[in-house]
Amino acid sequence: MSSKTSPPSRGAGLYALKPWYAARLSGIRTALARRGVSPDALTAAGVVCAAGAAAVLARLPAPYAALPVAVLLAARLAFANLDGALARDTGRTTRRGALVNELGDRAADLIVLAGFLTLAPLWLVAVAALAATLPSWISLAGAAAGAERLNGGPVGKTERCLLVVVAAAVPGWAFGVLAVLAAGSALTAVIRCARLWRSL
Repeated sequence: MSSKTSPPSRGAGLYALKPWYAARLSGIRTALARRGVSPDALTAAGVVCAAGAAAVLARLPAPYAALPVAVLLAARLAFANLDGALARDTGRTTRRGALVNELGDRAADLIVLAGFLTLAPLWLVAVAALAATLPSWISLAGAAAGAERLNGGPVGKTERCLLVVVAAAVPGWAFGVLAVLAAGSALTAVIRCARLWRSL
C-alpha cells in the first residue's frame, strides 16, 4: 500500500480531517491487524462499496437513495483510509500494494460516477469522470518528479463523495452536481499543478 501520509496544508479541504478520522478508525485497524486481514482486501472492499453506491444512485430516486449512498461512500472512504494504514501498521507496505491502492482509488472514483449514467447526459458524466481523475494524476506526476504527494483540494476525494450524496438527496440536482464536481475537480488539478510547479 502507498502511505498517503503527506501532511494537510492550507486549502486541503476536508482532507485536513484525515488525522482525526484515522484516529477514530484505530480500533478497527487493530482488530483487522490481529485477524491478519490483507490491506489489498480492504482496497477491494472500497471498490465494492463504490459499486454499491453507484447501483443505488442509478436505481433509487432521490431522496430515497441518499442514506444508502451516504453509508456506502462513508465505507468506501473508511476502506481507503484503512488499507494504507493497516499496511504500515503490519509492515506490509509493498510496491505492488501501492499499485493496487492507486488503481483501486481510481476505479472507485470512476465506478461511483457511472451511477449518474441514468441521471445525466453521457457527455457530462464522461467530462466529470475525466475531471475527477485529474487531481490524482497531477499528484502522482509530482511524486514521480520527487515532490511531496499532494492531497485534498477544493474538490478532492472526500468532497466528491459529499457531492454524490447531495445528488442522491435532492431530486433534479444530478446535472448541477456533476457540473460542480467537474469544475471543482479541474480547479483542484490546476491548484495542485501550480503548487507542484513552484516546489520543483
